[in-house]
Amino acid sequence: MRVYASLLLLLRISAGLVLALVGWEIAGIIPVATLPGPFDNEWVVRITLTVILGILGFFLSSMLLTQPIKTFVERISGASGAQILADVVGFIVGLLIAALLSVPLSLLPDPLRPVLPLLAAIVFAYLGVLIMNTHYRELFTMVNLHVPQSGADSLPQATATPHRESLLLDTSVIIDGRILDIHDTGFLRGELVVPRFVLNELHHIADASDGLRRARGRRGLEVLKRLQKDSALVQIVDEDPGQTKEVDEKLVLLAKDWRCPIVTNDYNLNKVASLQGVMVLNVNELANAVKSALLPGETLTLRVIQEGKETGQGVGYLDDGTMVVVEDGRNHLNQTVHVTVTKVLQTAAGRMIFAKP
Repeated sequence: MRVYASLLLLLRISAGLVLALVGWEIAGIIPVATLPGPFDNEWVVRITLTVILGILGFFLSSMLLTQPIKTFVERISGASGAQILADVVGFIVGLLIAALLSVPLSLLPDPLRPVLPLLAAIVFAYLGVLIMNTHYRELFTMVNLHVPQSGADSLPQATATPHRESLLLDTSVIIDGRILDIHDTGFLRGELVVPRFVLNELHHIADASDGLRRARGRRGLEVLKRLQKDSALVQIVDEDPGQTKEVDEKLVLLAKDWRCPIVTNDYNLNKVASLQGVMVLNVNELANAVKSALLPGETLTLRVIQEGKETGQGVGYLDDGTMVVVEDGRNHLNQTVHVTVTKVLQTAAGRMIFAKP
């Protein structure tokens, strides 16, 4: 992200300047008269230390700051305006409490006197941010404070804890988009629930540097907006299990806690959730289930559009996207032929049909 790169560059330059100033000051206390030439000159020593420490500060700070800054930018990018305001308020309140405590703490003997006020400022600032970030909606409601909504906050918010009639949506099924058509048919019963951490992952994907990944993320956000527009049964919830950073693991923990199913088309999530006793509604399995049934011996008409993996094979597709491998179909490339089904294979990834002219 551009914000991440520019912020990291600014901090690297700042670190380089700080260490350069440190080098300049250190050179002032070095007895240059005892050094061999050409370092027996004060200006040579000052310039040398300034340049060396400045370069070290610029490059070493990249290794130290890259991951913290990346995490910070990702968190800020995924946070709503209300969350950022709450964090700032919590930070200020924590510092004010620490300032009040610094008066009695400063009366303690050394070495506690200089250490405890600083430690109290760090601890209470962190607690203030943590508490406000977790309970900011309730606290804002208590003081009747209205915060303008934007971005993720413009999506519907949870008004109650979801129940067994709720359906948890994961990132992949939102990006896939078929959830819109399935929802319109009325087959999905219950409330569609999108956890905040899933929404944050969508925002992160939509801000990715890779063009394809960015397009998928924006498609997911558009699908979510259409779901919000077409249905009053879509809500965003702030509940976060917190035991892990992985989105899939959080979804499984949330589904186990609420005893509700997960809607996905992710094969790995499907298996992990099933092993832990969580019900999964897999869009791919639904698509395979509603495809027309074909038996060996039935005839089809299709167009052979490409060569197969094996020698002489051709490949065509049915209207529902099912792949048909045609033996000796290479001789019929770009032709419409009548074929007879010889074998049907059903796998977790879909259905494959083998046929011959």
